[in-house]
Amino acid sequence: MKQRERRPGQKKTSGPSGESRRDDRAGRPAKPVARPPATREAAAQAAVMRPLMTRSGERPAERVPVILESLGAGDFHLIDSGNGEKLEQYGPYRIIRPEAQALWRPSLPAHVWEKVDAVFTGDTDEEGTGRWRFPKEALGETWPLNLLGVDFLGRFTSFRHVGVFPEQIVHWSWMKEQVEKAGRPLKVLNLFGYTGVASLVAAAAGAEVTHVDASKKAIGWARENQALGRMEKLPIRWICEDAMKFILREERRGSQYDIILTDPPKFGRGPNGEVWHLFEHLPLMLDICREILSPKAVGLVLTAYSIRASFYSIHELMRETMRGAGGVVESGELVIREAGTDGKTEGRALSTSLFSRWVPK
Repeated sequence: MKQRERRPGQKKTSGPSGESRRDDRAGRPAKPVARPPATREAAAQAAVMRPLMTRSGERPAERVPVILESLGAGDFHLIDSGNGEKLEQYGPYRIIRPEAQALWRPSLPAHVWEKVDAVFTGDTDEEGTGRWRFPKEALGETWPLNLLGVDFLGRFTSFRHVGVFPEQIVHWSWMKEQVEKAGRPLKVLNLFGYTGVASLVAAAAGAEVTHVDASKKAIGWARENQALGRMEKLPIRWICEDAMKFILREERRGSQYDIILTDPPKFGRGPNGEVWHLFEHLPLMLDICREILSPKAVGLVLTAYSIRASFYSIHELMRETMRGAGGVVESGELVIREAGTDGKTEGRALSTSLFSRWVPK
């Protein structure tokens, strides 16, 4: 399952680890945003940026296109979609949210769409505040959910998100399997970690996890999720910091990780003036990630939402970044397939994002 817009509870000037993603995940181009004026912190960040490494050797083998598909898992499935909306099941609640890529008509009759618990009807503009309508009865802000054996909180936010991007479960399931069969504690770095579901999945499987996000509120939500599942003793470092600054420091320290998950926004602003533009900064971010991969690394995973590019753009970038490392780069799209009211009746596939993943073999 899997996705992200302006993340719940974030300020509109959240950092590269927590950009405003409303337009990105809606399938619409983000509105142009003026770059902020240079600040002392931004200048300091630019000063520590290093040039790209010169890579040699053969590029990794490739598998393209790869479509990673989910029919649903745990407490989530996509019931139906169409007319620019999607009808989803999140635990006990049926929810309608905007989905610009649902260009077709709904498959299910109108009465199914009418029997819902929550509908997002608000303004999703960056300066706007979204609104939820509750047709049956007023609902609380949060409710418990479970995916891959991990408990966490769903939340009705003013940015239409509910705290998890379920299409990502295909990556989380892969990561969980790698951790469980490794025969040793793997070190996992979760960049742009959001509400921590992936970090909890990895830690519950036996990994030592470092979770990085620029939003204090996202980190707080992640800690709530950890407490909900009584997982406080799991080895997770919660780091509230700009992602690029963190990995640059880890590179200088010689830190290494076996799995790196990275889900960067298209555009973001850090709390101290840091600026992130995916097309400008992604090559360096991946270059640094390669340097902090361990010699026995299991994988480097990148996802990208609603960028004006083919998956081939991030695929070829990943192959260049991993030149000389061997292994395979597999790239394509993440999709969620409609599953009907019973969660088992397969329907149309709804595309959610692009991805590229390097694995050692």
